[in-house]
Amino acid sequence: MLQYCLSCFRHIRFLLTVCSLLLFCACAPPASSIHANIEGYDLDHPVRVNLPTVLNEISGLWYYPKDKSLFAIIDETGYLYKVNPRKPDSIFRWKFAGYGDFEDLVLVGNTFFILESNGTIYATSIPNNENIQTVKYSPPEKGNEYESLYYDETAGMLILICKDCKQDSKKSLSTLGFNVTTRQFVPAPFIMNASDIAGIVGEDKIKFKPSAATLNPFNGQLMMISAINGLLVTASRTGEIIQAYPLNKKLYKQPEGIAIGADRTLYISNEWNKKGAANIMILPYRPQKK
Repeated sequence: MLQYCLSCFRHIRFLLTVCSLLLFCACAPPASSIHANIEGYDLDHPVRVNLPTVLNEISGLWYYPKDKSLFAIIDETGYLYKVNPRKPDSIFRWKFAGYGDFEDLVLVGNTFFILESNGTIYATSIPNNENIQTVKYSPPEKGNEYESLYYDETAGMLILICKDCKQDSKKSLSTLGFNVTTRQFVPAPFIMNASDIAGIVGEDKIKFKPSAATLNPFNGQLMMISAINGLLVTASRTGEIIQAYPLNKKLYKQPEGIAIGADRTLYISNEWNKKGAANIMILPYRPQKK
């Protein structure tokens, strides 16, 4: 009788183990999903720097190596700001344009290129006094929306990434180029496959809408963040998706700016999103131990 009971117990335990494994497989994300931190950065433990209310709508970020400061823009007014992360209450600003929906900025040589959501590019010099000169360049096609701008030195052009463009679907994400020498827009350098992002995060399909981008000078990878999707996505220079990393929305409430410092520190700015203060998340680079 005892032997029979032990045999039954082993059989029941085996069945419970099998059921537990089946339940885990059903609930676990696909094998291709990545929920760990991006190499070198602890996304879940950034250093938070709160910003003054004038930067509540911060939407673009650029690291300036000469004094380790950050240049920034905001959504609604045409001011270029300079912020010292160590002294965030001490900021400088210069007027480069009137009212507009400004989204991202890039410094090439001595010229800032600032993106408006309709694809318009504003070129303005590094400010050295109260007055700065600005030249405006309009895109060839109207009705598209952009929030991301970055510079690819090897191609000699700025690249605008669509947020909402007429030609895109849930499977594709198009781009637009701007030659910094000729100051002319050029056709899409490449089209990204948004379906690859969906597959990584375990979705059937996804409408990926990046809110900021930068080209990592240390590994050549494109880094994009999306406030709507709550993701940090990496890709090759030509747009092949590499990986996608979910962001903790309690930390990254509305990420709209991304930049990389000379020491590989990663900076991500968040709008205030009608709650709390706007901030900059600072993520020191920590190489993985081999």
